[in-house]
Amino acid sequence: MKVGIPKEVKNNEFRVGITPVGVHELVVNGHEVVVEQGAGLGSQIPDEEYTRQGATILPTADEVWGTSEMVIKVKEPVAEEYHRLRDDLTLFTYLHLAADEPLTKELVKAGTTGIAYETVQLPSGGLPLLYPMSEVAGCLAPQVGAYSLMKAQGGRGVLMGGVGGVANAKVVIIGAGVSGQNAANIALGMGADVTLLDTDLDKLRMSFWRYSNRVHGLASSTLAIRQQVMEADMVIGAVLIPGAKAPKLVSNELVSQMKEGSVLVDIAVDQGGCFEDTRPTTHADPTFQVHGSIMYCVANMPGAVPNTSTYALTNATLPYAVRLANLGWKDAMRRDRSLALGLNTYAGQITCAPVADAFGMDSITVEEALS
Repeated sequence: MKVGIPKEVKNNEFRVGITPVGVHELVVNGHEVVVEQGAGLGSQIPDEEYTRQGATILPTADEVWGTSEMVIKVKEPVAEEYHRLRDDLTLFTYLHLAADEPLTKELVKAGTTGIAYETVQLPSGGLPLLYPMSEVAGCLAPQVGAYSLMKAQGGRGVLMGGVGGVANAKVVIIGAGVSGQNAANIALGMGADVTLLDTDLDKLRMSFWRYSNRVHGLASSTLAIRQQVMEADMVIGAVLIPGAKAPKLVSNELVSQMKEGSVLVDIAVDQGGCFEDTRPTTHADPTFQVHGSIMYCVANMPGAVPNTSTYALTNATLPYAVRLANLGWKDAMRRDRSLALGLNTYAGQITCAPVADAFGMDSITVEEALS
């Protein structure tokens, strides 16, 4: 199979779809890999490292997309890439379609086979291809939130912690999944007073043991969220429903009652966000003000640390990419139910029900697509 790796074009997105290690694995399995010139530079990977492992460097994105049977990316295609979608192309990347109606319609119109990293799901319920970027986003959230809390950035002028005789910042994290747990770990290390909210009591019990009862775990409810958010210096939204839009858990009215200069970081922005006023921002212009609070809603947070993120992502995606290339997407999915759940679009049809539900569109099952 001919596999293409284009350069990412989203604002300040410096990750790349594969590392030289990944190229090596595909090549030794008999596949041809083409990489757009300069695609890895943002992750400190020069073209020479790819060619050393057997890749061919092509000068333009059009050549990479146009000559490839499968394209491996990091982020979903943006408008300037829509014209490259076609019906004989397999696209393997993050898609987050439930929050992106224009892209959903473009994939359907083009007939592209769209396989989304974020909906590949293990029998345990785990999301192996989302996990590494959830780790990164979770670790970043308290860092960017702490920066935004500084007075010069419009925040309350509160330090996360570490000063004797002064109260630590109160950080409230909604969602105790992968990103929420990692956010709690970093915020705790920065000295903050951390509270985790989730409806899954097992996750809260796990956080009790993981953090030796230094993180407060509360069963999430409308009232609990309201009470905690009104007391918070920083709120981190880390809620995920696989493949579907995130629920709106913090209203505009509730933000209006928060402390002046408080900060809200929405990790769930890729799936529409869990704050009512969430709208996607970029690394170039990451925050905006709602009432007296600062909101950080960058839709590609891990792109801020591309070297770490690229290697972490390839570690997770590579086994699936090799399987898709070796067997073709249909046979690979017939043998691996987890991978089959990653199929979001095929031959002009939506194959992920939560995506179709988000836009009132029809869908078929994965089984129907594979048959």
